[in-house]
Amino acid sequence: MKSVIRLFAATSVALALSSALPADAAPEGVTLNAARISAADAAGVAKFYEAAFGLQEIRHFTLPSGLEVVLNFGATPEAAKENPTPQIVISQRANDSTPDPFAHLIFNVTDINATAAAITAAGGKIQQKPRKFGMTSILIALALDPAGNRIEMIQQPRKLKKN
Repeated sequence: MKSVIRLFAATSVALALSSALPADAAPEGVTLNAARISAADAAGVAKFYEAAFGLQEIRHFTLPSGLEVVLNFGATPEAAKENPTPQIVISQRANDSTPDPFAHLIFNVTDINATAAAITAAGGKIQQKPRKFGMTSILIALALDPAGNRIEMIQQPRKLKKN
């Protein structure tokens, strides 16, 4: 499952912002660096993402506000450090009673049911079971990590093999 899940974090926010700005408003060379969520137990929530999605910790910092853990995809921590895709940053917050209602991670997945099972096995909760998105063949599901952060999963339609 490690190589079949690809990060698609914060795309909805980026699309919303890009549609509100003229096409030439973003300076050349600007790309998404990372998506940030928070948790009272940043280290524990990082372990959840490692178990549920195969992410690797690539570094962590102890800041005055608390622990910050940086994760990325890769078969090993070294491979994850070399991966140029956007990273996930988990920052410590005071408590989990009021998570940000808009912040969430969006993952493209190839097997939404297996991913939902991995989330549950790692300690997360399925908030909305996989379902078709409108009149499309796209499947979407929502989950919560142990700190209450939302996770959206999107499975694109399978392409038919040509004979």
